[in-house]
Amino acid sequence: MTLASPSPAATLAGPTPPLLDFRNVAMTFPNGTTALSGVDLVVERGEFVSVVGPSGCGKSTLLRIASGLESASEGTATVNTDRIGYVFQDATLLPWRDVQSNVELLAELNWQPKRVRTPKAQWAIDLVGLNGFEKHLPKQMSGGMKMRASLARSLTLDPELFLFDEPFGALDEITRERLNDELLKIFVEQKFGGLFITHSVSEAVYLSTKVVVMSGRPGHLVDTFEVPFDMPRDPEIRYTGEFAKLVGEVSHALREGHS
Repeated sequence: MTLASPSPAATLAGPTPPLLDFRNVAMTFPNGTTALSGVDLVVERGEFVSVVGPSGCGKSTLLRIASGLESASEGTATVNTDRIGYVFQDATLLPWRDVQSNVELLAELNWQPKRVRTPKAQWAIDLVGLNGFEKHLPKQMSGGMKMRASLARSLTLDPELFLFDEPFGALDEITRERLNDELLKIFVEQKFGGLFITHSVSEAVYLSTKVVVMSGRPGHLVDTFEVPFDMPRDPEIRYTGEFAKLVGEVSHALREGHS
């Protein structure tokens, strides 16, 4: 398995390569558990790909391989950027830091001077709608606000590839929909490539340009759906027959892949 970054020569050599390119990727852990088998997955620049599948099928393992936190047992995982953002299921904010200093954290760890990271953090805070809350501690914030801060923290790295591990799964439905809308606005503005893990089929269809369906463990891709709705996306599209039809088709593929 290889985890590669682009070389200058490759950059000059023709068509822009995909941000992420998995070829026949498999993952077997030391205890013998095989999480992934024969996964082929591509994320292009400006493409938002959501992955749905049953619990334990290896969805989060895909992200960990993409980020370099894990190495695949077999196959080739090529990542053509070193500008990667990662938003976890939990906001993972430091409880003693306020919003401003939490959002600055990754830039600080990357040795960006304060004169650079502070205005960049403020830009990210404004972008996710947390302006006015810069001095709030995590204990003073709702779950949705914490996830906004987590998103802003990764935005300070100007990611070309954004990885999302069920970031809105623990939120109530109204907050979740609002954050879906905010994330789509950011995606349209920033034009990053996104790989989004979720258990919600409707969330996957609403957010994505493409939805891929995984089987039960060991996880492999069983179907792919192109999402035809234009960006930016009208929130009211969630209530249309065309949207419901696509959600139904993805749900059917998910059930078939799990059987």
